[in-house]
Amino acid sequence: MSKRILIVDDQINTLKVVGAILQDENYEVVKAENGPKALQLLERDKGIDVVLADLKLPGMDGLELFRKIRATDRSIPFVIMTAHGTIQSAVEAMKEGVTNYLIKPLNYEELSIVLERAIREKELSKELAILRQEVRERHSFENIIGASQKILEVFEILRTVAPTDATVLIQGETGTGKELLAKAIHSLSRRRDRTLVCINSAALTETLLEAELFGYVKGAFTGAVTNKPGRFEMADGGTLFLDEIGHMSLNLQAKLLRFLQEGRFEPVGSVSSRSVDVRVIAATNHDLQEEIRAHRFLSDLFYRIEVISITLPPLRERREDVLLLAAHFIKRYAKQYEKQIEGLSARAAEVLTNYSWPGNVRELENVIARAVILSKEKGIDILDLPERIRTRENPLDSSTKAPFVREIPEQGIKLKEMEKELIQRTLEKCQGNKSLAADLLGISRKALYEKINRHGIN
Repeated sequence: MSKRILIVDDQINTLKVVGAILQDENYEVVKAENGPKALQLLERDKGIDVVLADLKLPGMDGLELFRKIRATDRSIPFVIMTAHGTIQSAVEAMKEGVTNYLIKPLNYEELSIVLERAIREKELSKELAILRQEVRERHSFENIIGASQKILEVFEILRTVAPTDATVLIQGETGTGKELLAKAIHSLSRRRDRTLVCINSAALTETLLEAELFGYVKGAFTGAVTNKPGRFEMADGGTLFLDEIGHMSLNLQAKLLRFLQEGRFEPVGSVSSRSVDVRVIAATNHDLQEEIRAHRFLSDLFYRIEVISITLPPLRERREDVLLLAAHFIKRYAKQYEKQIEGLSARAAEVLTNYSWPGNVRELENVIARAVILSKEKGIDILDLPERIRTRENPLDSSTKAPFVREIPEQGIKLKEMEKELIQRTLEKCQGNKSLAADLLGISRKALYEKINRHGIN
């Protein structure tokens, strides 16, 4: 099927000549003399594959047209034509994300190459979107998202351990998803139709935690006017998740150890013990071996709960999962806040991937929720992200970004030459670091690599 090209130019001769050449190349051609007419055509015709527009248009220039098209459909490749090769237009076009532009008078061989590349990029982007969806479906395990080797190893342990009644210890930094993993274990176990009861050991004092865990009888203490079952009884037949077990006092550790050994416990104020059938999953962000050496954790309890130990890796050690997680959270919060958010810009994706995520998955989720709320476009861009994330990984802050100064000779200079020199000087400033160079230029790494190849820069 022939590809459809929309040509936008106020010069009738350009529309006629370029249109005829493209038709000879077996393209279908649609023409518009200005930006508003081009937008009307795009609204009616959803089959346009590439927009080829002049930079200087009456009323709405090429860059403004590009911005309006991008706001509604980021998938359409955009090629700018210009006879006005100024530094300002070159830098502005690059910063806006225009990766393809041509100098008038057009080199028709180059025009053909640029259009073929733009169409191929669109096809690849579509294929990539399909693959990403397949990956999300394949690597979403009980709401735990990931495709990295480390998280796949966790999935494998999870599949093996969940159907058993073995006690499980989940270790990992704050925000890595320990409670989510506990819920996954329960939902895949034979106890999934019974209750999963969760309690945070760090959130309560020793006295309150004991009463919450084991319950109490009437008269056990002031205010105990009736018997109250504890979390162990509430979880009978199901699973009890003890979060932050490293915060538990030695006294309570001893009582928990007794339950794990005998399956029995005593409510506060009672002289008789009770028996329940409960699977225990514990979690901690502490190094329990170090806690044992410091005499803050019972070694016997450690060996009891460490029948199966699962360590959740921090997000910085599985960076390849960041964009999968981001896409998952974008979908969730776009639905929650009724926003039309399609995804991340290339620059936002790069910044998120390079950030160290000290707060792990929880921090990423909060960042995405904030970005979805603040975004005024159909995609999340770098400016929708918190400043700490935009600047944390950039060794060159704004104070070191020198302006690009170049004397313009009387005879003028070609835009291509200016772009090549700008890229070369930026690469020198960044000591060859292409990611940093792309950030300083305000373009994606992919766009920078294309320009390096196009200009033959070593």
